Amino acid sequence: MDEGLYRSISLTGFFLVAFISWATGSRQKINVKTILGSVVLAWIFGALTFWVSWSRSALQWVNEVLVAILTASQKGALFLFGPLALGSGQSMPDGSPSIGFILAFQVFPSVIFFSAVISGLYYLGIMHVVVRFFARIFYRLLALSGAESLSAAANIFVGIESSLTIHPYLMKMTRSELLTLMTCMMATVASTVMGIYIIALRDIFPQIAGHLISASLISIPCAVIASKLSLPEQDIPETLENLPQANTDTEKPSNFMVALLKGGSQGVKMAVGIATVLIVVLGLEALVDLALAESFGQNISAQTLLGWLTVPFSALLGLRPEEWQLAGQILGSRFIETEVSAYFALAQAQIANPVPFSQRSVTILTYALCGFVHLASMGIFIGGLTALVPSRAQDITVMGGRALWTAFLATVLTGCIAGALVID
Repeated sequence: MDEGLYRSISLTGFFLVAFISWATGSRQKINVKTILGSVVLAWIFGALTFWVSWSRSALQWVNEVLVAILTASQKGALFLFGPLALGSGQSMPDGSPSIGFILAFQVFPSVIFFSAVISGLYYLGIMHVVVRFFARIFYRLLALSGAESLSAAANIFVGIESSLTIHPYLMKMTRSELLTLMTCMMATVASTVMGIYIIALRDIFPQIAGHLISASLISIPCAVIASKLSLPEQDIPETLENLPQANTDTEKPSNFMVALLKGGSQGVKMAVGIATVLIVVLGLEALVDLALAESFGQNISAQTLLGWLTVPFSALLGLRPEEWQLAGQILGSRFIETEVSAYFALAQAQIANPVPFSQRSVTILTYALCGFVHLASMGIFIGGLTALVPSRAQDITVMGGRALWTAFLATVLTGCIAGALVID
């Protein structure tokens, strides 16, 4: 089949996935303006990413900036860990060679540094301006409530922290608003952890950094599509008629350096949290795999089962038929192993096998994997929101499980847009 046909499959897949979101939801009357506005905005973002020269140049600039930040973060890691912080093939000034890839020493320092940089940008007021800009776009074009728009815009750059921007409004948010809030949380990735994905894919996808920003941006209207088709708004949100100011109850750091150190401390907690999740989840997966192997044979594992379930979505993304099975395994594995392992699995598959994926398919999967769509993140988001509004614990728990599904569909929608528009 030629590339044009695969593009048309991606385009058709977008609308089929949107239909799946509606069919598996409450099937109530939808807000046509919200859905159409989200569809148009998602495809506009996609066209700006893949077709417009000046925006592609801007993404290239963003890519170079993020890679430069990532490179700068390595200096402190080298000082602390020496050769342990070197990537494969690198060497110290004294000639000491790298001992190979070690995630804890070569990846987690970038999480700490990125978190410090983002905290500094918030202190300078730059992030507030950017978040407010996107919030106005979502509020005007998508007919969302003010609280939904503000939290969605914040999700482009942060994760669970986005809920703090609308803390005063969480108590009275409708169930539909809660689902949209949590879907946006899971369907995007925080900029503080993008360094991990850049390290995973920069050798096979040189422009990965800029595309990760683009993927998070496209995923917001896609998250709105999936959530509002699954559970359309039937009530009147408290902030329907206005875009509220972001919550500023938290104490501002006394100076820029304190802001950097505070952000770095948060990055340490995030790195430890990621390490904890990987150790616990991968260990539990090994136990499940052992039980499955004893019961059904050595070829059955949790990743295999999830891979079978996600193969149809690999087809809807517009991948080649020979890529469906491996892509399904990578897409399915992140429900348990997290997107961190999924991105490294994609990179390893591309390096270890004789070109298993075309560059177009790598781009599609990069976009489709860009989200916290896994059981651990669901637990983190449910726990974080419940801590902020304990009285809404039941609604948050129910919406959390539903959001895992709608967030997965949202990331597939994002991948379909990439598949339809990317120029190989």
